[in-house]
Amino acid sequence: MLDLSTLKLGFIGFGNMAGAMADGFLRAGVLPADRLGASSRRFDVLTTKCEARGMRAFESTEDLVEWADVVVVAVKPYLVETVLTPVAEKLADKIVLSVAVNLLFDTYEKILPADTRHLSLLPNTPVAVNEGIALCEAMNSLGDDKETIEKLLSSLGLCAFVETKTMSAAGTLAGCGPAFTALFIEALSDGAVKHGVPRALATSLASQMLAGTAKLQLSTGTHPGAMKDAVCSPGGTTIIGVAVLERRGFRSAVIDAIDAIETKEGRL
Repeated sequence: MLDLSTLKLGFIGFGNMAGAMADGFLRAGVLPADRLGASSRRFDVLTTKCEARGMRAFESTEDLVEWADVVVVAVKPYLVETVLTPVAEKLADKIVLSVAVNLLFDTYEKILPADTRHLSLLPNTPVAVNEGIALCEAMNSLGDDKETIEKLLSSLGLCAFVETKTMSAAGTLAGCGPAFTALFIEALSDGAVKHGVPRALATSLASQMLAGTAKLQLSTGTHPGAMKDAVCSPGGTTIIGVAVLERRGFRSAVIDAIDAIETKEGRL
């Protein structure tokens, strides 16, 4: 079984998401830099990124796989089979975590040797500050090591296991949501700036307001509608703003955004 106190984790591919996960592990103190490593096609770029974090940079995927106990597949989905096939046999006694979008359990069952332990997950960028989501497919082959992997991923924020059929929609919410939220922060900030609030202060206020509201909901479990009602005094200022957002289709626009992604509407 895996021992979190000695576990070595290696990334195959080290783009933005892999970097965010590494930063989260380091920030949480769950994995020290000398037990984190990565390999990538651009070794010069990789070396710079790894040195900045104190991690190990590997010139070959083969060397990385031999060194690591847990291997995170963090390359583009279309590259996964090409990258893993040469090292497939070496992965048989490892744990493979995939962050490649839309590549789930059944796909890896075909790529990896029989009985290889693997899990598909979708993290989002706030994992870098341990306030993210590691959305995991309930279908996995982790066996006795599931608890250790869940503990590891929980250091990044919320670790949630969902059914395969809802991975796509839940992943859209968790993965695309930060972009939607950033738009909302910017819009709130713009509104305050329009009325004289300095930009830096307006952005800080908007971000802290969002963070505080989210933490309040998570800690109390209160329905968002009830939280909205608690702020909306009869005839008060907040309900006036809520009414404007409703007239402009705020909620329906957000729902439509999720819908469009899931149904592939509007894609070129």
